[in-house]
Amino acid sequence: MERWRIVRAFLLGPLLEATLPKPGNVNRYHDFRDLTIYNFLFADTALVSVYYEAVRTAELIRGGELVPSETGIGTLIKRAVKVSKETQDANPNFGVLVLGIPLAMGASLSKNVMEAGEKAKELIRASTVRDTMDLYQAIRMANPKGMVKGVQYDVYSDEAFNELFRDGVNLWMLAEMSCGRELVFCEWLTGYELTYTLAERLFQLIKELPLEDAVVRAFLELLSSSEDTLIVRKAGKGEAKLVMEKAKAVLDGGLTLEEFDAFLREKGDLRNPGSLADIMAASLSVLALAGLKIKVVDGKAWGVMEQP
Repeated sequence: MERWRIVRAFLLGPLLEATLPKPGNVNRYHDFRDLTIYNFLFADTALVSVYYEAVRTAELIRGGELVPSETGIGTLIKRAVKVSKETQDANPNFGVLVLGIPLAMGASLSKNVMEAGEKAKELIRASTVRDTMDLYQAIRMANPKGMVKGVQYDVYSDEAFNELFRDGVNLWMLAEMSCGRELVFCEWLTGYELTYTLAERLFQLIKELPLEDAVVRAFLELLSSSEDTLIVRKAGKGEAKLVMEKAKAVLDGGLTLEEFDAFLREKGDLRNPGSLADIMAASLSVLALAGLKIKVVDGKAWGVMEQP
C-alpha cells in the first residue's frame, strides 16, 4: 500500500479517537486534571517521522533488503515515545503506538487493509530480544498508569534485561505472557482481531449515523462486551465489570449517556477506559486506510467511504 496513505491513516485514527466525545475519555469537551486534548494533539502529530520510518522499513522487507527480524519494532516504539515526550508532558498514546506501529508496517507489506493485521502478527513473531529490551525502555519512558510490579520480567526491575536476554524473550513471547494484563498485546497475538471487528462495526454504523454518533455507539458496545484492562490495573476487576454493566444499561435504555459519562468520571481517571480507547484509535486508522472521508450535512460530519 502507498507510503503516505498509511502514514496519514495512522495519524488520523488516533486524532479522531481523542477528539470524538466518547464517554469517560479525554475529548474535545472534557479533560482530566493531568491530561488534556492538547497532550493528544501534540503527541500524536509528533509521530509522523516515526510512522514514515516504520513504513519505509517495511518497504525494505518487502523488497528483500531486510528480513522480518530486522524490523526494529521495539526501537521504533521507543523512538515514538521519545518524540511524543519531547512535545508534551504526559503519556497520552503509548497503547496507540504499540498497536499502530506494527500495524502500519503490516499495511505496507499488504495488498489491502484486511491483510495488515496478519502481516503485523508475522512481524511480531519474527521479533528479537532486542525489540523486547527496547520496548521495556519505552515503557519506562512512558510510565503508564497501573503497571503491575513484582511479576516475572518486571519492567521496573534492573535485573529484567538480563532475564529477557537469558530466556530469549521476543515480543511474541512477551505478548503471550502479558495479554491477560494488557489488551493491546492480545491484538498482537490475534492479528488485531478486536480492532478489525470494531472497524467492521464502524463501517456499518457510519451508513446510519453521523460519525460522532457512530463512534460513540460502537464504543458503548465495546465497553459492554470487553473488559478494559487499564481499568482493571488501576481500579480492580470489580470496577471494570461495573463499567461493562453500566455500558450495557445505556444500550438497553436504563441509563443515559450523560449519566454514564458522569459515572466514569466521578473517580477522576480510575474508570477511564484507556485500553479500549486504544483499540478504537487503531480501528479508526483501519477505517481511514480503507478510505474514510467526511461530508457535512446540517452541521453534522458523516463518514463516507471511498468508492473503489
